[in-house]
Amino acid sequence: EVGDQWRTPDLLFWGINAMFGPLTLDLFADDDNAKCPVWYTADDNALVQDWAEMLESIGGAAFGNPPYSRSQYHEKQAITGMTHIMDHTMEMREKGGRYVFLVKAATSETWWPEDADHIMFIRGRIGFDLPVWFVPADDKQKTTGA
Repeated sequence: EVGDQWRTPDLLFWGINAMFGPLTLDLFADDDNAKCPVWYTADDNALVQDWAEMLESIGGAAFGNPPYSRSQYHEKQAITGMTHIMDHTMEMREKGGRYVFLVKAATSETWWPEDADHIMFIRGRIGFDLPVWFVPADDKQKTTGA
């Protein structure tokens, strides 16, 4: 099952990078879908990493197309969940660095980043790419918009 493994389309990433980059740190990636030269995998757990410190070391800004799954925990530490992701983002923002996210337009959700420096809406639906390892069993499992 694809689950949280949908990939950001290259053309969309390149546009975001042109507007807000250089994007050098991919916060939620794996070895097959990272968009930036440096990335955190699920094993790294971005929610326990010091993004500001990393950005100070490598320069540029961080990019995140986070998983939208419900909050999950490993050894009492959050590993997913938009509330946890946005809370950590605000902590990192206080420490410095720039953070650019591709998130669904869920403006009524409690995690919605009202305090963001800039919010840009994308018209229409984004057709996210399937992970390289995924082979659709039928037409229902082919690429869709979100």
